[in-house]
Amino acid sequence: MADLIKELVSGVVDSALKEILKKTGTRRTATKRTRRRTRKASAGGGLLAEIIEAAVRKPAKKQVSRRRTAAARSKLRRRSS
Repeated sequence: MADLIKELVSGVVDSALKEILKKTGTRRTATKRTRRRTRKASAGGGLLAEIIEAAVRKPAKKQVSRRRTAAARSKLRRRSS
């Protein structure tokens, strides 16, 4: 009798756990777009070629703040009040 109750309880617990685990993984997020790197023709350059190329490349430009136009400022003023 005790074995029957034990089996019944374990069956209920197992099915409940399966149900919970099944429901947790349903939310899927969109996959991130990754930039594909194309293989260069001179792929056989190795580490040294990579270092030289990095040294030759121009550094990134510093971002400058752009002043808002009069139209943009008035639009902003209209929205806030």
